[in-house]
Amino acid sequence: MAILRSLDWLGRLRFADARDPANLPLTPQPLDAKRLMEEMHAVTPDGQRVYHGFAAFRWIAWQVPPLWLVAPFLYLPGVPRLGQQMYLWVAKNRFHLVPCHDGQCQVPSMRDASPKGR
Repeated sequence: MAILRSLDWLGRLRFADARDPANLPLTPQPLDAKRLMEEMHAVTPDGQRVYHGFAAFRWIAWQVPPLWLVAPFLYLPGVPRLGQQMYLWVAKNRFHLVPCHDGQCQVPSMRDASPKGR
């Protein structure tokens, strides 16, 4: 989320904690709490469309300027299928890929990731 927040120069994204149902947007069909914990979801501003997983990433790519150049390539044949598979693998393994405590993860900053003494 921190990375997406930093890329959201136009303030188009709103972030909601899936563990707090009071903060979830209203949609024509209720959002599935279990699935919200498994995959990122993106709800359009009018609340009429819900994207999840790779499709949510694709929708977000059109919202944040630094990803505009990448967004068209996310529709090439084969990319959505491969992208969803990769997304699900990362989502499933996210707690092992970045430091997490009680289901909340932090991505190390570049300063933390750089070798000491440089």
